[in-house]
Amino acid sequence: MKLIRVFPRRTKATPDDALVYTGSPDLFAEGDEVHISVTFTYDKSDAECLAEQWRYVAPVKIGGVAYGDAGAEFIPGRYIKPGYVFTSRGCPRRCWFCSVWKRDPVPRLLPITDGWNILDDNLLACPRPHVEAVFAMLRRQIRRVEFTGGLEALALQDYQVDLLACLTPRPNMFFAYDPGDEFETLRHAARRLIAAGFTAASHRMRVYVLIGYPKDTIAAAEHRLEQMCSIGFTPMAMLWRPETSSQEKYAPGTAWRAFQRRWARPAIIHAAGADAATRHGGETVSNLRSPLCHAHHRRLPLPAG
Repeated sequence: MKLIRVFPRRTKATPDDALVYTGSPDLFAEGDEVHISVTFTYDKSDAECLAEQWRYVAPVKIGGVAYGDAGAEFIPGRYIKPGYVFTSRGCPRRCWFCSVWKRDPVPRLLPITDGWNILDDNLLACPRPHVEAVFAMLRRQIRRVEFTGGLEALALQDYQVDLLACLTPRPNMFFAYDPGDEFETLRHAARRLIAAGFTAASHRMRVYVLIGYPKDTIAAAEHRLEQMCSIGFTPMAMLWRPETSSQEKYAPGTAWRAFQRRWARPAIIHAAGADAATRHGGETVSNLRSPLCHAHHRRLPLPAG
């Protein structure tokens, strides 16, 4: 079957073969069926307009994470670019801002297929045999491994630190510092990773930091981002977006969007003095002194330890 896949927006993970479209059909679009894949709830209205346009090309199906699809199977290269893989779905944490646990409250294991960018919801919460099998697959890859799906500091076990440290070249890791997460949990994870050979200066230790959610303030968000810098993580601000009409009144405004852009690119965050060292609570970390990370550095109330 000649399957056309349509996406409301293009991202780094969007497939790029000849049957992939972003937006409306062109004069040469021809297929047996059209699937419109929607990841973000705020793209649903655009996706439904696209469905109307594409119905003149072939029968249309619309779905994806935004529509609650459980992802019962994973077919490499169909809805995400080759190299990006899911080896599990689901998460045992019940975060108020996330719907993953509503679909799969415990990790659901999938067949492991080769790839270098792991998108699992919570790989580290999976059973040890599965995690070890995933890393065995990753050791076969010929390019740097990435964990852009996110890693949970609370779930990080010592054997997992060893598995991460044994990957060559060292992987790009994206942890998460979400509402309700304890700072000490992230600091403990950072200490173990640094002890295993990772460095703050390499910027391989990344962390998603959710900002702009209801009752958040720019001052509080900046504090959380600076905290992550202080322990060796390079933060990436993730702007909260409403998922329902009742949440629209809390939608972050232009000030939040400008703030998020400043804290989304390592080149901006670490614009100056990336290798300067500083001392926090008796431990030395490679602090990334920059106009962002260092501006309020002296007033960070870090726990002793």
